[in-house]
Order: sequence, then structure tokens, then C-alpha cells
Amino acid sequence: MTPDWWAAREPGKLAVIVPGGASLTYGELAAKSIGLEQDWRSRGIVQGDRIAIVMENCPDYLVVAIAALRLGVRLVAVSIHLTAAEVVHVICDSDARLVITSRRYLGLVTDAVAVAPSVLAVCVAGDDLGDIEPLYRSVEGSDSLSDSSTRQGTFMFYSSGTTGKPKGILRDMPDVTFAQGDPLTSTFSASWGFSHESIWLNSAPLYHAYPLQSCTSVLRWGGTLVLTEKFDAEQTLKLIDEYGVTHVSMVPTMFVRLLRLPLEVRTKYDVSTVKLAIHAGAACAVPVKAAMMDWWGPVFYEFYGGSENIGMVLITPQEWLEHPGSVGKPAPETISILDDDHRPVVPHVRGTIWFDQAPRFSYHKSPEKTAGVFDSEGRATLGDLGYFDEDGYLYLDGRRTDLIISGGVNIYPAEIESRLGEHPAVFDVAVIGIPDDEYGQRVQAVVQLESGYVGNADLGQELIAFCRVELASYKCPKNVAFEDVLPRTPTGKLLKRVLMDRSW
Repeated sequence: MTPDWWAAREPGKLAVIVPGGASLTYGELAAKSIGLEQDWRSRGIVQGDRIAIVMENCPDYLVVAIAALRLGVRLVAVSIHLTAAEVVHVICDSDARLVITSRRYLGLVTDAVAVAPSVLAVCVAGDDLGDIEPLYRSVEGSDSLSDSSTRQGTFMFYSSGTTGKPKGILRDMPDVTFAQGDPLTSTFSASWGFSHESIWLNSAPLYHAYPLQSCTSVLRWGGTLVLTEKFDAEQTLKLIDEYGVTHVSMVPTMFVRLLRLPLEVRTKYDVSTVKLAIHAGAACAVPVKAAMMDWWGPVFYEFYGGSENIGMVLITPQEWLEHPGSVGKPAPETISILDDDHRPVVPHVRGTIWFDQAPRFSYHKSPEKTAGVFDSEGRATLGDLGYFDEDGYLYLDGRRTDLIISGGVNIYPAEIESRLGEHPAVFDVAVIGIPDDEYGQRVQAVVQLESGYVGNADLGQELIAFCRVELASYKCPKNVAFEDVLPRTPTGKLLKRVLMDRSW
């Protein structure tokens, strides 16, 4: 099904609700996305081209996403939390031909486009999207307006590499038309029980893979999306109560913030309409999830996978109660856990998680990185460590190499270390993730100073401010510690585990 199908039957039904803001009906969603698709065609955009979007969560984001799927282009979802330099890199690296943005981010995008030779134009939501009103078409009475031979488009997400530079993830274009829909949509709908009666609450940024894919899946199935720009614990409870929300997209950091609410606030709202609260993005502490189960009931479903579109291991609340801490039981011959010699390990022994018969993907303009994630048998890995229990349930046990996951967001230390290394006071540096009750992990820098410098609180703040000039705020260290000498092997390898085992 498509939004067109629902627009033809229930054009006035709300597709997207922004509390206190604009909403979007299915009739409007279908008409605007068709008009936008036609506008892009008139600009010379063709199947397979890249269109970048730099925009906050809003109904226009979904209009652009649906239009991209219609036309068969790759929509490059750019994080609004990147610095100007990082946005420049993504837009240039992706070879985007158009950039869609909002008034809020126009200045940021304008600076980026100035050095991006591939970009033909910048379109501003509310202006260019409004200017194409004459192109909008009535969809009432039409079964499908996009049933053509054009292959459906897809999304292109950027994931930081080991060097810290964001790397574009190129997934195969679905071998289906927009009207047919792709298997990923069917997987989401089957797993989460989407229907035209679903009311989905999303507070996660749409530039992330799971939020964007799940929200567009909801719109294919005629559900209603309640969309907010950011997460607020009490507002989440209020919206569930007010709209009768049936599905909620979350990360463990949200659980922590909800559980910190005073009891009188937690009991003020009715959350009984929630059928599924789906979470991913980071490991969830067993006591935290157990406390949420006690409060909301057995509605918490967890999955494990990657933006590369490999994986998709799911655990139901009933299974989790029997196997606390697990992320699910993979289907047979879909996941292997191998040791450093590429041999299978026995239950409860940690190894690298490999996805068997993984769909092919590549990292844009990075053949070396692409080659490093596939083996000779077609398996792919995200670099995560884990183990199976005796019943075949998967447990995550460690991150990708050096990766920090804070609030469900991936942070690569190499980029931060590179920046800190540019400061004249820094001789050697290690950036690690240390436990944090709210975010799961927080960024900690450990610095060995050049001679003549004294480590103190003022210098620590200076180094943090130095990072903020070039890096997004969430990547910057929350604390800086000073060591006389950082632990390294005789060959020069930094022993980060020694640092992580300390109490900071």
C-alpha cells in the first residue's frame, strides 16, 4: 500500500500530527509528494541521483521522504547536529544534486553548498515546497498515482568511520516500484503490527535510519504519526494519554529520564493504549528495562541491527523476561559468532558477531572500509562483540572497536583524538566511553601533556571548548583527565582497556 491508496479512500485522515503545530492529512501528503516529485523531474533529477535533506522533525520531512521514494532517488539524511564543516563533507561526499532544508538551517546549508559543485539548487521548506502548489494534484478516486516502472528510491545514511569522517552507506536500490513497496516495509509492519489504526509516537531524529524507515512504513499502512522535534519525558506521557498512542519508538536513555520523573507525574497519565514500545540504538541495562516493564507492562520490544540494513534480531518482552539482557534469538543460519581465527565459538564465549548471507552494501568512496566488513563467505560484521546462551539467544558484549554509544548515538573517538591532538598542550590523548546512568556512556578524554603545561580544571575546560569549535557538541568530551604517561604496548598500541577499567 502507499499513501496514495489511503488518500483516495480517506483523504481527510491525519497522516502526521505535530502537537501544537501543523498537521498533514493523507490527501495533502499524497498531493504534495507528487508535486515535489514532478518539480524535481523538471529540474533534471533522475533515478539514482542523491538529494540531501537538512531539516528538523516536521511534516515536510516526510513529504520529502515519500517524494524521494516515488522518484527512485537516494535521500541523504544529514544530521542537524553536525558542525558546518561536517555538513560540507556529507553534502560534497554524497554528490547531492539538490539540498532540501528549512529556514532554521538555511544559513548552514548555504555555506555548505557554496563549496559543493554537484548541487544544482537549495529548496527551502515552506517556500519552494509551497511554490509548487499548482503542481499538486487531486488524488481522490485514484487507486494509485505512482504505479510506474520506476524503481523505488531508498535512503542514504552517514555513519562515522574509524577515521572519524562520516561515511555514506550505499544500499542496493529495491527491485520494486513505489506502489509495490519494499521488503523492509513488510518486515517492519509484520514485526510491529502496523495497521491503519496504529498511532505511532516518534521523538527521535528522522535523520537516523530506524526512525525514518519506521515512520515511512507507518504512512504506507495508513497509520497516524505523532511527531515531535525532541524527547521530553513528561510530554511523552502526555501525548500517549492525549492521542491514545499505540506504538512508541525509544532508546534506553529515554527510559532513564522517564523513570526519573516524580511518582505523581508518572501516575498522572494513562499509558495503557501502548501495545508496543520499540527500542534499539544502545544496550539497555537490565534493571532499567525491568523497571519500565513493571510500569508499562510487557510491551517492550528490542531489536538489533545496523544502518547498513543488515541484521534485524528481535526479542519480545516475554522472551526478554526469560532471557534478561538478550537482544533476541536469530533465525537459524543468520548470525555466527566467530573468534579471532574466524572459528565458531561455544555458548557464553564472546566473539565477533557476523551476519550470514548479508545483503550487499558499500561505504561510499571507501572501498577499503567496505572490504573490511565482508568475509570470503559473504558474511558481514559491524564489529560488535557478543555471545549466545545455550538456548541460542544473542547477547551484546562490547562495542565496535573503540566505539562510544551515548544516548543511542554512535561517537568515534578517533575524530575527537585528532582534534585534541591539534592543541599545543596535548602530547598524547585517548578518548574513551565510560558508564553513565542516563546516556549509557559519556565521552571521557585522557590527556598526556606536553612539558611546561599543568593539568587543571581550567585547562580541561579549554580543551573541551577547543573541541567545540570543530565538532558537534555531543561528540565533545564531558570531562578531561590528565595522566603522566598513557599506557601503550612496546609497539605503540594504546591500551584503552586499561583506562576504561579505572574509576573516573
